[in-house]
Amino acid sequence: MIHDVEEILISKKEIQAKVKSLGEAISRDYKGQDLLVVGILKGASVFMADLIQAIDLPLEIDFMAVSSYGMGTQSTGEVRIIKDIDKTIVGRNLLIVEDIVDTGLTLSYLNQVLKSRGAKDVKICTLLTKPDRRQRHVDLDYCGFEIEDKFIVGYGIDYAEKYRNLPFIGYLKAEIYENTQES
Repeated sequence: MIHDVEEILISKKEIQAKVKSLGEAISRDYKGQDLLVVGILKGASVFMADLIQAIDLPLEIDFMAVSSYGMGTQSTGEVRIIKDIDKTIVGRNLLIVEDIVDTGLTLSYLNQVLKSRGAKDVKICTLLTKPDRRQRHVDLDYCGFEIEDKFIVGYGIDYAEKYRNLPFIGYLKAEIYENTQES
């Protein structure tokens, strides 16, 4: 798998340090409050697992599966909820955990939906952001790294359901996804 990576962008050590820092900030901000952490499947699963261990508060977790990509590398622009949260959110503080924010379409949609369902507060924590791709404004309350607009994999982020298990974030070689799209 590593031979498919053009360059390591963010090392495992850098990710661990950032997750620790984000966890400390969230712990300070939500001290003494009810917190429901909502991970966006599948990409945020690895990040969320590490992040909740870095948050020094009692909390609950839940998951949503939302898609605007299908099997490609570009957002289709259509947001679909594939798996909804199971817990009641009325009057609760929600922290959405996402792997990467690029167009902002998915999180803009989710933010509106969750607030309309009665959440007390909805904040967003993302490991990565690609501001050059933003089509909708999204307030990122906790953000790990700003990256350029190149296709990445690793640490939960996939291409065609592969590469999620890489312990770092790297740029996927263009010929990997270009050849796949031509098939």
